[in-house]
Amino acid sequence: MPANATRLAIASAAFALFAASMSGTWAADKKYDTGATDTEIKIGNIMPYSGPASAYGVIGKTEAAYFKKINAEGGINGRKINFISYDDGYSPPKTVEQARKLVESDEVLLIFNSLGTPPNSAIHKYMNAKKVPQLFVATGATKWNDPKHFPWTMGWQPSYQSESHIYAKYLLKEKPNAKIAVLYQNDDYGKDYLKGLKDGLGAKASSMIVAQESYETTEPSIDDHIVKLKASGADVFVDITTPKFAAQAIKKVHEIGWKPLHILNNVSASVGSVLKPAGYDNAQGIISAAYLKDVSDPQWKDDAGMKQFLDFMTKNFPEGDKLDGGTIVGFSVAQTLVQVLKQCGDDLTRANVMKQAANLKNFEVGALLPGITINTSPTDFAPIDQLQLMRFKGQRWELFGDVISGGVSG
Repeated sequence: MPANATRLAIASAAFALFAASMSGTWAADKKYDTGATDTEIKIGNIMPYSGPASAYGVIGKTEAAYFKKINAEGGINGRKINFISYDDGYSPPKTVEQARKLVESDEVLLIFNSLGTPPNSAIHKYMNAKKVPQLFVATGATKWNDPKHFPWTMGWQPSYQSESHIYAKYLLKEKPNAKIAVLYQNDDYGKDYLKGLKDGLGAKASSMIVAQESYETTEPSIDDHIVKLKASGADVFVDITTPKFAAQAIKKVHEIGWKPLHILNNVSASVGSVLKPAGYDNAQGIISAAYLKDVSDPQWKDDAGMKQFLDFMTKNFPEGDKLDGGTIVGFSVAQTLVQVLKQCGDDLTRANVMKQAANLKNFEVGALLPGITINTSPTDFAPIDQLQLMRFKGQRWELFGDVISGGVSG
C-alpha cells in the first residue's frame, strides 16, 4: 500500500473512532426523567372545569391552545408537548386522585399550573415526596415560596398576602379611620388574604376591621353574609371571593343600597367572568390590583405584548373570551413554562426543570404590566411580587399609582 494511502486509512479510522466517541458523548448529554423523550415532553395539569370555581377552567383551555400552537411551530428543542389536563371540580380529594393518576399512571414529567389553594395544598407533600415538580401553581398562597422545605413546588402569580399588604397600605394612607368589613372564603386561600390584610394594617387592624364573615364554596349564595356585613356600619368592604361569589357580592351590595369602598381581590377582577355578569353599573368604583395588562384598556391597543396575545386568541383560541382574565393568565404562565423548558435544553430531568425555574432573570412576558418582570432564584420561588392598583370605571379598569411590591416572602 502506498504511504499516502496508509496515512489516509489511519486518518479515516481515527476520525471514525473520534466521531463514534463524540456521538456517544452527545447521546450522553441528553438526560431524561419519566415523561420526557427525544420527541415528547409530557405535562400534567388539574383544573376545576366543573364545580364552584369552574370559571377558572378557561385557564387550562387557554394553555392547551398555547401548547398546540407551540407544537405546530416545531415544539421545544424539537420536542412536542403532550398536555394532559384533568378536572377536579375544585375538590381536594379529587385533586389527590388526579395527581396520582398523572404521576403514577400517565407518568408526566411535571404537574403545571394546577388551580386553587385547597387543591394544591392537598397534593403539596405528595409531589415533594415523589420529587415531581409542582410548577407555577395557579394560586397566590404565600406558602408556595418555601424552597427550603418544599423544593419541588413553585408559585407564579403575586402572593395573596403581598396583594393584601398593598390594599392595607392604600387604606392606611387614604382612609385611616375606615371601618372595614371582610368577606372571605373559608379555606387556605381566604385566610391567606385575610392574614395579609391584618399584617398590613398592623396595630390598627383590630380597630379598623369591624366585621368579618366567612363562606363555604358549597353555599349556593352569599347574600346573607353581605347583609350582615352592611349591618356592621362598615364603609369599606374587602371582598376575598372567587368569581362566582364575587359576582354575587357585587350585585347584592348594590341591591341593598350599601355604598362602601369596595376592594376586590385580583383573582376575581376579570371583566368577562365577573364584572360583566355582575352588571357594569353595579361595579363602578371597585378597587383591585393588577399585574397583567387589561385587554379592555385602550392604552394597550398598540402595545406589542397585547398584540401578541390578541393574535394568539384570534388564530389559536377563537372560541375563548379575550375579556376573560383567565385567558391572558393562561397565555402568560404557559409562556413562562415554555421558557423554562427551553432553558432545560436536552437535560429534561425533574431536578433540572426546578433548577431552570429557579433561574429566571428579568424574564419579560408581553402581557405583564410595564415594570413587572419575572425573577426567581434558588432561595426565591415567587416569580412575580409586584402589582399596581386599579379602579373600575365604565366598562374597564383604570390603573393608578405606581407599580409596588407587597414585600412578603414565604
